[in-house]
Amino acid sequence: MRDLLYASPMAVMIIGAFVLMIISRDNLSLNRYNIISVAFLSLSLILQIYTFDKGNSTYLFESAFGKTFIIDKFAKLFDLMFTIGSILTLLINTDYFKRQNYFNGEYFAIILFSVFGMMMLSHSNELVSSFIALEIATLSIYTLVGYHKFKKASSEAMMKYIILGSLAGALFMLGVALIYGAVGSTLFSDITIYIKNTNIDEMNLLLVGATLMMITIMFKIGAVPFNSWVIDVYQGAPSPITMFMASTFKISVFALALRLYLVSFSPINEFWIEILQAVTIATLIGGSLLAISQQRIKRMLAASSIVHTGYMLIALSSIGLGAQMAASSLMFYLIAYFISSVGAFGIISFLSSQEQFDLTYNDFKGFAERRPYMALLMSIFMLSLAGFPSTIGFLGKFNIFTSSIESGQIFITALGITTAFISVYYYFKLIAVMYFYSTDPRQNKLPIDVSTVLIFLMAGFVIWGGIGTNLILNIPGADSFINIAQDAISSLKNK
Repeated sequence: MRDLLYASPMAVMIIGAFVLMIISRDNLSLNRYNIISVAFLSLSLILQIYTFDKGNSTYLFESAFGKTFIIDKFAKLFDLMFTIGSILTLLINTDYFKRQNYFNGEYFAIILFSVFGMMMLSHSNELVSSFIALEIATLSIYTLVGYHKFKKASSEAMMKYIILGSLAGALFMLGVALIYGAVGSTLFSDITIYIKNTNIDEMNLLLVGATLMMITIMFKIGAVPFNSWVIDVYQGAPSPITMFMASTFKISVFALALRLYLVSFSPINEFWIEILQAVTIATLIGGSLLAISQQRIKRMLAASSIVHTGYMLIALSSIGLGAQMAASSLMFYLIAYFISSVGAFGIISFLSSQEQFDLTYNDFKGFAERRPYMALLMSIFMLSLAGFPSTIGFLGKFNIFTSSIESGQIFITALGITTAFISVYYYFKLIAVMYFYSTDPRQNKLPIDVSTVLIFLMAGFVIWGGIGTNLILNIPGADSFINIAQDAISSLKNK
């Protein structure tokens, strides 16, 4: 019964996906499909909250699956982010669904299949199951990217993503095969034991396999030089899918990366330090140059997401160099980026459904006059993504840079701070265009519906995460977010 309770959030997700697949032929209204999807997601979320503090790390159905799947706070925290991100994606884009004629019930089923794959990935404690989970989530994303089959850019984005993503997936599976050939097992714990009992000069097969898996992870998170797909796919995908990819799918890959880095390969983390540092430098610089050159807002946010990947890689290399707070700093940054990107991409998606243009910087001229409240919310999210003080994004960057200094990476810390200053240009450029350029007011009202209420709520989290404390109204603030991140990492390390 205990295992059934722990597995129930994932079970609800997969059951909901199949239910939506079955009823998709009934041609219900999109609003009904949306409500049904959110209902299953909400039920899963309730079960996750109920079980979050229950029990220590344990294996799921160990008698049947062995140590393949694990239940710990680390996985549960990621599950919460996946589910919340999916709920926000569906609710914020309610108007978008109503105004487009290419969505149907199967779209909502694929969303739930993708979330199920992400949840399975966060709980996987073995390489083959990790690959299967990653492919379930990724294949769903491929489909969602090209869902607007009558739009050429969407189809091109899907094809580009499939071809490059399939190659990355093949490299991952080849890496798994090499590691199995060296270790004789694909369990994370067995890999750790093998590494501890083997001289590094005698584990060339494992090192090659692990490096191939690292390439796949770098591709999935959009690190340079594996980022060629990011901007085109983010631009070509329907706006709700861009939001879903940037805020939810991206962080799921870090669930796998952290579990591998902190558990399986922890004894040999230093082997990849120089490679990670080189990729980090290229990602920070390359992402910044790409972001500066963009004129479309979706493409700018896509390019800036590459820079945020660079900040996360700083934390990964800091972990390898023994920084004590690096792992929890990365977890906190994932939370901060999740909240900020959900809000920013949510507004872009909301506006795409309201106004029929391609959302360039010029389209935001006088936006503060047309939609003053929406301009204020967008400014808050831009400030957070830029790392402006009093926002959750600032604390995220501060913790990352502190852990980097602790690990002795002075040059990379300086580069990270420099690229943070550079990001002020393209984030504040949008704020300046909204407030300092006039245009003919076309709409001064802010429609009050579920979408705008949720965007307001995310903006509140951005501010509260930056300045809130537990002393005010006993509401969790930044300290509580950090404590949650530390507990999640502790559950991962202490198995």
